[in-house]
Amino acid sequence: MTTRYFLLLSYKGTSYYGWQIQPGSITVQKTITDALNTILQEKIEVTGAGRTDTGVHASYYVAHFESNINDLETKKNIILRLNKYLPRDIAVDRIVRVKPDAHARFNAISRTYKYYINRKKDPFTESLSWFIFGDINVDMMNEMCIALLEYSDFTSFARLHSDAKTNICKIYSASWTEQGSKLIFTIKADRFLRNMVRSIVGTMIEAGRGKLTIDEFREIILAKDRCRAGKSAPAKGLFLEDIEYPPEIFEM
Repeated sequence: MTTRYFLLLSYKGTSYYGWQIQPGSITVQKTITDALNTILQEKIEVTGAGRTDTGVHASYYVAHFESNINDLETKKNIILRLNKYLPRDIAVDRIVRVKPDAHARFNAISRTYKYYINRKKDPFTESLSWFIFGDINVDMMNEMCIALLEYSDFTSFARLHSDAKTNICKIYSASWTEQGSKLIFTIKADRFLRNMVRSIVGTMIEAGRGKLTIDEFREIILAKDRCRAGKSAPAKGLFLEDIEYPPEIFEM
């Protein structure tokens, strides 16, 4: 009988074609699967909490898998061996035992993303943020964050021709904060569409530069037309920061 586990990890997405396995491409899912197969000496299948696109990062990510070993969470050497095997841009933090039907994707209650912008050229954050020169009206963009909470259909910010069954999402919170030269957009929702956060950021930046009004922003949402929204922000500034689950799915 197998035991199901959640794998808690983080990764820098610069060198990967996203999370999901794709033929002929280096992905995080494939790299993690290979590591587990090698270290545990089993045929392991890994299911992630969701896709992250090419170049997107995750400071907190969850995947589930099953193993014939029923006490993996107590074997600290497993974490050490996995991290030694994995490349430098992927790190495993914990292995947690969960209920047999626990699912990393479908049991998630919410996900939180952050997008990082730097208004000062910085060689040390160049691969982890979007450098934008010039003034940006943060108050205007925060007005748009409030407006976002009034809507549920985000077709205008979804990738065209995606396989999503619905473009309905419940956004719980959204805001822009300033930390010195940095701007940080934080958004929490029950689910996200492919490219959604980057599309929202790109559109809001147009407003922050005075090219879009709050009324025009609302019109974009109501149009349910991706062509009406702004260009997507670069992938390198986007981080999956948190995923919440109901406590009852964990084995205590």
